Amino acid sequence: MKLFDEIPAERPATPLLDTLETPAALHAMSATQLAQLADELRAYLLYSVGVSGGHFGAGLGVVELTVALHQALDTPHDRLVWDVGHQAYPHKILTGRREAMLGIRQHGGLAAFPRRSESEFDTFGVGHSSTSISAALGMALAARAQGEDRRVCAVIGDGALTAGMAFEALAHAGHVDANLLVVLNDNEMSISENVGGMASYLAKILTSKPYTMMRENSKRMLSHLPGALELARRTEEHMKGMVSPATLFEEMGFNYIGPIDGHDLPLLIQTLRSMRDLDGPQFLHVKTRKGRGFEPAEADPIGYHAITKLEKPSAPPAASPAPVMEPGAADAPPRPKPKKYCNVFGDWLCDMAAADERLLGITPAMREGSDLVRFSKEYPERYFDVAIAEQHAVTLAAGMACEGSKPVVAIYSTFLQRGYDQLIHDVAVQELDVTFAIDRAGLVGEDGPTHHGAMDLSFLRCVPGMVILAPANEAECRAMLSAAYHHPGPAAVRYPRGTGPGAEIPSHLEPMEIGKAEMRRQGHGIAILAFGSLNGAAAEVAERLDATHFNMRSVKPLDREAVLAAARYHELLVTLEENVVAGGAGSAVNELLAGAGESVAVLNLGLPDAFVEHGTPAELLSDCGLDVAGIEASILARRG
Repeated sequence: MKLFDEIPAERPATPLLDTLETPAALHAMSATQLAQLADELRAYLLYSVGVSGGHFGAGLGVVELTVALHQALDTPHDRLVWDVGHQAYPHKILTGRREAMLGIRQHGGLAAFPRRSESEFDTFGVGHSSTSISAALGMALAARAQGEDRRVCAVIGDGALTAGMAFEALAHAGHVDANLLVVLNDNEMSISENVGGMASYLAKILTSKPYTMMRENSKRMLSHLPGALELARRTEEHMKGMVSPATLFEEMGFNYIGPIDGHDLPLLIQTLRSMRDLDGPQFLHVKTRKGRGFEPAEADPIGYHAITKLEKPSAPPAASPAPVMEPGAADAPPRPKPKKYCNVFGDWLCDMAAADERLLGITPAMREGSDLVRFSKEYPERYFDVAIAEQHAVTLAAGMACEGSKPVVAIYSTFLQRGYDQLIHDVAVQELDVTFAIDRAGLVGEDGPTHHGAMDLSFLRCVPGMVILAPANEAECRAMLSAAYHHPGPAAVRYPRGTGPGAEIPSHLEPMEIGKAEMRRQGHGIAILAFGSLNGAAAEVAERLDATHFNMRSVKPLDREAVLAAARYHELLVTLEENVVAGGAGSAVNELLAGAGESVAVLNLGLPDAFVEHGTPAELLSDCGLDVAGIEASILARRG
C-alpha cells in the first residue's frame, strides 16, 4: 500500500482504474491487479476530495473493503447497502462515477451520500445513520418471498452500530433466519471517538489481559498432557466465546466471523467469498483505520472526517502602489471575523454552566459539530455524549429534568426528527424543563436533502406548550438561548449553519423577552414578517419596496399585537422563513389572522413542498426564491 503525506495537487496516474467501467471487471483481476487497483483508488480518492471537498477519512479506511465487496459479490444483482454514506466515496468511484466525483456535493453534481436515483449500484438512499441493516433485511426477505437468488450485504460502521435501530434490526434478522451478511467496519470512530457500551466492548475485549493470560496459561498447562493440542484449541475457543464479540452476535442468531484485518485485501476477498454462500444471518467483523494511507488523517481522524476543497495556489498579484491611508486608519483595529452560530452556542453553554450548576449538556455524537468541545473539557461531569442515539438523548434529558436538573440538548434539526416521539411523549406531555439548541436549521448546503433542517418549525409548532425562537443574528441567539433556558418548560432555539451578519455579542446572560417582535423599519403598503435567518434579505427588500419590516423573533408564541397591527395598517403581509411553508411560521400567522377575523392579503414565502437538492446555501436560496431578488419578484408579482 502506498502511503501519502499530502493530497495530490494533480490528477494521479491510474491506468488500471481508468479501464474500469463497472465492478464486474474486478472478477477477472489477479491478486496483483487488485492490489494495484486499491492503491490507484486511494490515490484518486485523495485527489478528487481535494478538488471537491467532502467526507474524507472514512472513505480512505474502506478502500480495500470496497474492492473486496465488489469482487466477492455480483453487484448490482447482489445488493450492497452502505450505512450513513461517509464510507461510500470509493464505492461511487468504482461504479461508473469516477469523473463525476470531481463535482460531488456541488450544485447539480453527485450527491454526498448514496442515492437510488443516481445509480443502480446505490440500492438504498442514506444520510442518517444506522439504517443499513433494517433496509438490507427488508431486501433479503423480499428476495426470499419472490424466489430471487441474490445475496444482500449491509456495511455498517463509522459509529453507526452505537444506535439502537441497528440492534433492533439485528435481533429481527436472527429471528427470521434471513440470508443476510452484515459487515461491521470497526474503525473505532464515528466523527468523534465512538462512545457507549458497545464501542467500549468491541475495543477492550480484543486486547483484554484476562483473555490473553487465560489463553497462554491454558496452552502451557495442557501441552504436557495427552491430546493437549486438540484440548487447548477447544479450550481457547471456549474462552473466546465467553469474552469475544461473538457471544453477543451469535446469541442474536448470527454466525460471527472475525475480527479480521480490513486492509488485508486477499484475506477480505477470501472471507467474503466464503461467507457469501452461507445460509442464514452472517456477521463479519472487520477492523480498519480511519484515514488509512494518508498520514495526517491517520494521526487526526476527527479533523479529517471531512475537508473543504483545496484551493490551488495562484500566481502572486503584480505589485501595486501603496494605498493612500486616511488619517487614523492605521490605528483602526481589524474587524473581527463573525462567529459561527454553533460557536455562539458553545460559549453560551459554558457561561451559563458557570452561572448555574444545574445545567447539564447532552449531544448525540456531535461534540465537534455542535461545539461542545470546550464544555466537555471544562465540565466533564456535566457533559453527556450518548452516541448516535437521538431518541435516548431526548428521554435522558426528560429524566434529568424530572430530578430538578436543567438539561440542554444540542442537536441538528434533521437529527431531531429521529427523537420526535420522545420530544412529544417524554418531554412535552410532562411539561418538562428541557432546552433544545437546534443547529443546522434551514438549508445546510452540500449535504443535501437528508441534512437540510427544513421542517423543524412545522413539527415543533404543533406540540402543545412548546416555545420556539429564531434569531436574526448572533446577539439574539445568545439572548434567546438564555430565554429558552429560563422558560419553565420545553423550549427550542433554532439557528442556521455557519456565520451570522456579525452582530456584537454581549457577554451577559440576560434573556430576550419571549413572544415580542421588533419593528426594524416603518414603511407603507407592505409588511414583511421575517423569522430568523431571512431577516437580512428582508431588510434589503423592505428598503427597495418601502415596506415595513418586522423581525418576528418568536415563532411560538407569536407576537399577536404586532401581527394584528401589521394586518390593520398594510395591504399585504409577507411572511419569510427558512422552513417549509406547510405548517411553518407563515401558517401560524395565517391561523392567528383567521382566528381574529382579520381579512388581509397574505403571501407566505418559504421552502417549497419538495426536497431541496444540494449546493451552496446561496445557490439553494436562489433556487427557492428566497434570496433578495426572488423575494422581491414574488412580492411584486403578488401585488400586481
